[in-house]
Amino acid sequence: MSVLPNPALVPPGVSGPVGPHPTQPARTQQTSGPAFSELLAHRSHGVQFSNHALQRLGRRGIEVDQATLQRLDDGVTRAAGKGARETVVLVDQSAFVVSVRNRTVITAIDREQMRDHVFTNIDSAVIA
Repeated sequence: MSVLPNPALVPPGVSGPVGPHPTQPARTQQTSGPAFSELLAHRSHGVQFSNHALQRLGRRGIEVDQATLQRLDDGVTRAAGKGARETVVLVDQSAFVVSVRNRTVITAIDREQMRDHVFTNIDSAVIA
């Protein structure tokens, strides 16, 4: 015995029974996969962090919050608009060396490390 839906409750343009087909199982939401924090760490706002950069962030105690990520992404976008290939994006007390073409942070340097650091193989700098 099949129960037919009330025609008054069926949206216009829909015909037949509403819901999963009786011979097909209902779809279940997949719960496996990377955690949100992992996705955020590796790719956020279109900017990726290399494993090397993630290590430097941790070792140097550089915290990257949502506002920093947005400014970093904006800086990379501006550098790309000028045709840059490798850039240093300065955000507050940190510097990020970024491959503009890949939108990948290669390394991160805190203020203390910047004092003794020479940036090489870059063609631009952005203050974000």
